[in-house]
Amino acid sequence: MAGALHTLDAITLSRAYAGRSLSPVEVTQAVIEQIERREPELCALYAYDPDAALAQARASEARWRHGAPLSALDGVPGTLKENIATRGCPLPAGTAASDLSPLDWDAPPAARWKEAGLVLLAKTTMPDWGMLSSGLSSFHKLARNPWDTRMNPGGSSAGAGAAAAAGYGPLHVGTDIGGSIRLPAGWCGLVGLKPSAGRVPIKPPFVGRVAGPMTRTVADCAALMAILSRPDARDATGLPPAGIDWGALARGVRGLRLGLWLDPGWGLAVEPEVRAAVEAAARAFEAAGAIVEPVPAFTTRAMMDGLDRFWRLRSWLDLQALPAERRQRVLPYIRDWAAGAAGLGAAELFQGWSQIAAFRDAAVAATEPFDFLISPTCPVPSYPAEWASPTQDPARPLEHIAFTVPFNMSEQPALAIHCGMTAGGLPIGLQIAGHRFDDLGVLQVAAAYEALRGAMPDWPMAAA
Repeated sequence: MAGALHTLDAITLSRAYAGRSLSPVEVTQAVIEQIERREPELCALYAYDPDAALAQARASEARWRHGAPLSALDGVPGTLKENIATRGCPLPAGTAASDLSPLDWDAPPAARWKEAGLVLLAKTTMPDWGMLSSGLSSFHKLARNPWDTRMNPGGSSAGAGAAAAAGYGPLHVGTDIGGSIRLPAGWCGLVGLKPSAGRVPIKPPFVGRVAGPMTRTVADCAALMAILSRPDARDATGLPPAGIDWGALARGVRGLRLGLWLDPGWGLAVEPEVRAAVEAAARAFEAAGAIVEPVPAFTTRAMMDGLDRFWRLRSWLDLQALPAERRQRVLPYIRDWAAGAAGLGAAELFQGWSQIAAFRDAAVAATEPFDFLISPTCPVPSYPAEWASPTQDPARPLEHIAFTVPFNMSEQPALAIHCGMTAGGLPIGLQIAGHRFDDLGVLQVAAAYEALRGAMPDWPMAAA
């Protein structure tokens, strides 16, 4: 079998386990060895427990030996984001201000992970309260991008992005409320799916918040969705079972109407290398028979300013609820950002909340004439690892999420996939967004693009 064991994708591992050419134990051991090589510089993991992972792998090996795997992915190793609750583990939510009492319950993605027999290597790091697109945290060590350790992996699923690209197993789960799966996926060269709201049960639910896969291939992303999307009554916003055949990825693009969205209407300007890579992807779709038409800007500065005020006030109230000593442990950038809401009143809060509907209506209307929209995942490539955001300015912290946040508010599925490299060797992400509930369609178009794109550069799995 070609490739070192830690480089193999989940579909390959599943077939190898079924054919008994590989064991979950030897694969997990190989991934542990890869973690030992890369983790000292990447700092992607929290609650890393190789002994527990090997115990899970041995149990999986026995199930495969007796012909009774819990799922097709039984024994495949990977990680869950730190803010996905797991029994027996504290949940710091990225901040040193948190209570570190162990939890006595598993969040839905963790429960599905265990039910399917996947091997949990560790949780993955994130910034304070998930409110940064960065690997900077007051609790965790600074996470770094494996393509260039001077640069940021993105966030808030920061450790997941770094871990997936560096070969810490093929399957990883992040969360996303404004781009927190897709931004690190784009900056780390991955496939990252933000599903339709409710498609993957989550606890606690919140407007715009979802959990979803971060993988190195579209097929692995779809395979993990087959597990994560199983119902869980604890999520009152969850969608009913849909009977989706997540493995049915074959789909031609001939005749599809694709909207090419290059101007979000606010935020950072799209850098030339990013624009060129996305336009090249559009030409590839056209060459395959898709109809690509430009989409004008459909979101506004007022929408984001309102949502920013709402998010700031939510975090400001969280800060005020903490004892003064714990409050000071929160990352200063987050404290400065939240303080911008200190004087807001009810009218401003209501106006901010109303922009969720404004975003939703604008995104749904813009998508309606097309089968899918394609765009940059982010206007800019990755930025210095030590920065909290591409602007490094708590007064303007969200200028880079203009392409991602509308689809959180509209509850539509959107996926990031690698579409090129900068001259400096950093990945560029293409976003593919679809109509609400058409998660499979988004994955199918991503799989078609993956084939059109051809091979990407070798993954950055060797030590820098």
